[in-house]
Amino acid sequence: MTRPLIGITTRNGKDIDGHPIVALQHSYVNAVTGAGGMAIPIPCNLPEEILMDLYARLDGILFSGGGDISLDHFEGNAHPRIDGVDPMRDSAELALLRSAAEGGKPMLGICRGAQLMNVALGGTLYTHLRDQLPNALDHDYPGNLRRTLVHSVQVDESSRATEIFGETLLRVNSLHHQGLKDIAPALKAVGHSSDGLVEVVEMPEHPYALAVQWHPEWLTDQPSMQRLFRSLVEAAEKK
Repeated sequence: MTRPLIGITTRNGKDIDGHPIVALQHSYVNAVTGAGGMAIPIPCNLPEEILMDLYARLDGILFSGGGDISLDHFEGNAHPRIDGVDPMRDSAELALLRSAAEGGKPMLGICRGAQLMNVALGGTLYTHLRDQLPNALDHDYPGNLRRTLVHSVQVDESSRATEIFGETLLRVNSLHHQGLKDIAPALKAVGHSSDGLVEVVEMPEHPYALAVQWHPEWLTDQPSMQRLFRSLVEAAEKK
């Protein structure tokens, strides 16, 4: 059986000699291939015409985690903790996400990818949760706790997300200092942490558009997270 092609967005980095590289953590690739897809890294340094040519060949797309999105793309407060802004990546991913939203291509956003989905469709972000969300939980755990379950997410019973996860109360990791604030008109908030932060959004008028604020690619030992990646692959198979 031919595996559907699932594009995964990448970040810019440097090798040990300081030369530019395209970087993608193995966890994303493993999660997609484990769910039955063919993982295709999407370099964000491609010329727009080539980027969109690659996009057209994909059956689905995963918007991965990474640095913060530039304030050039949404109304938010400047903060000294804003870090890892990459204008090249922002431009490429915003173009891809808006194309997927308009064209109905299956897409899943993870962490930064959830924030990107909201910004691309007209929403805003908290630029540092501890200073801007009253009574915020500690969402910004260090990277060595990627597999540690630190808080719960309550998912709306009637949501598409609950159909996918198979349960309404999830235990998740947390590796972010920003979060979704004003939700884009095309999106619906369907999952929250106990401090009220939106942790899951979906696009009701889209065949498959879902985003989560945590990192499920590190939690694929959980059946609910396996079902998440499998749902993306199954949606891509139907494309």
